[in-house]
Amino acid sequence: MLDDFMIRASLGGIGVALAAAPLGCFIVWRRMAYFGEATAHAALLGIALSLTFEFSVFLGAILVALLMASLVTLYEGRSLFLDTLLGVAGHSAIAAGLVIVSFISGIRIDLMAYLIGDILAVSRLDLLLIWAGAGIILSLIIWRWSPLLLVTLNEDLAAANGFNPKKESFILTVSLAIVVAVGIKVVGVLLIIAMLIIPAASARTISSTPEFMGIAASLIGVSSAILGLNAAYIFDTPTGPSIVCVASMFFLISILIRVFFYGRNNF
Repeated sequence: MLDDFMIRASLGGIGVALAAAPLGCFIVWRRMAYFGEATAHAALLGIALSLTFEFSVFLGAILVALLMASLVTLYEGRSLFLDTLLGVAGHSAIAAGLVIVSFISGIRIDLMAYLIGDILAVSRLDLLLIWAGAGIILSLIIWRWSPLLLVTLNEDLAAANGFNPKKESFILTVSLAIVVAVGIKVVGVLLIIAMLIIPAASARTISSTPEFMGIAASLIGVSSAILGLNAAYIFDTPTGPSIVCVASMFFLISILIRVFFYGRNNF
């Protein structure tokens, strides 16, 4: 069954969506979109290093993404404003990655596959890595749901209840690095942040509880992956961008639903 490339592509897209959407809720709640973007950009540097030294692209992406996210978390609130630090770190990493790739000779490199994804080329090993990553992230979120939510709402209140805000932030950091690494094959470095934010933003406008938002974001993410993949197959368009475009359509629909049922003033 897995010899069918469309089935492998669908399973890969669903795996990334299930990993990204629930985590995206915390990214949206904590206003960490730029943080996620900088981490995703750093992954390209990891890819370039892995190609240079001939080791796993997945390993290179996750290590550098985790390093970037950890450094930004460590220096948050010190000397430089966070958005400035993120801008410098993210754009420096992606620039360095592109420069390193330009020096690599002897192998053919398809940069577009890394930048916007190549879901149709997902292999059995890629599926294993994607679903293993999704399983780890979902397990972490389910296990630490209450502490993560409490830290997101109020760090002082979380500390008073015996939770360590730094520890919970580190869990988010690790999860973000894993999502970026597993999502590169499906939607690429430039679009993985969209799969984190858009389904969660769509679910936020129609959700009444955090739990419902997490479930709704997962459903929207999975639907976007399946519909986007089929649209790309039918219209012969790039798969990663097609998935993100479908997710954007869900966001627009959620806005219309919100305005229609609750009125413009309550949006």
